[in-house]
Amino acid sequence: MEYVIAGHESSILPDGVNWRLVWNDEFDGSKIDDGKWRFREYMMGHRHKTWSDSCASLDGKSNLILSLVENDGDFFTSQLETGENYMDRPGKTFAGRFVWPIGKISTPKFMHRFGYYECRCRLQKNPGWWSAFWLQSPIQGCTLNPAFSGVEIDIMESFKPGYVSHAVHWNGCGEDLQSKGKQSFPLVATPDGFHRFGLRWNKTGYTFFVDGKESWHVDGPVSETEQFVLVSTECMGYRTEEEKPCTEVEGSAPDEFVVDYVRVFDEI
Repeated sequence: MEYVIAGHESSILPDGVNWRLVWNDEFDGSKIDDGKWRFREYMMGHRHKTWSDSCASLDGKSNLILSLVENDGDFFTSQLETGENYMDRPGKTFAGRFVWPIGKISTPKFMHRFGYYECRCRLQKNPGWWSAFWLQSPIQGCTLNPAFSGVEIDIMESFKPGYVSHAVHWNGCGEDLQSKGKQSFPLVATPDGFHRFGLRWNKTGYTFFVDGKESWHVDGPVSETEQFVLVSTECMGYRTEEEKPCTEVEGSAPDEFVVDYVRVFDEI
């Protein structure tokens, strides 16, 4: 089913039901809308070495550009989100010495439950960094009940140019972590390099789509809580003990992940 938005590329939605647009960003204008997005800069309470608020911009042609930037041998990328997870807040110091491990969580800019989530984008061309379109909840991992605390839903991750994967993760990031996924399959080339990645999330599970065609389905566990949206990029190598860039990223900059739009729909 084609959903037309004047002046922009149409969405391709699952047939058989009617859809209503509930949230979107077409990335018009000259700067990122801070009423819709915030920059993710912390992971597990610590400032990430490579996440920056200076690697994302609009190109004036209704595209968000997430760039891989090299500066004096260091590499930087940006992550945008419409909410935040409690584990990603820095700790707060009280009375000059006592540190509470979790800081204040900001008010979400957008969260939603169920529906269809779609992003039209052009993947990065070079190795050494990856791009993603995904959902997370503010309290994902705080309990072993994913229906209550949420599920990380990776609608699209591209760890290798021209390839993508789908995945769901629940029960946090430690020994209780569980995952299911469809890993690293090649995309069919398009004339302009853009692809549509979609997720239909309802009480019966998650169905993933690439360019309007179903690519994977998993029955659950189903999150029954509101979750926020992320579009992100990241340098490889910083989730190891060494916390240093992998050799593949050397020579990869400059490169960019281009997002045409992000849209969220409800069934009606």
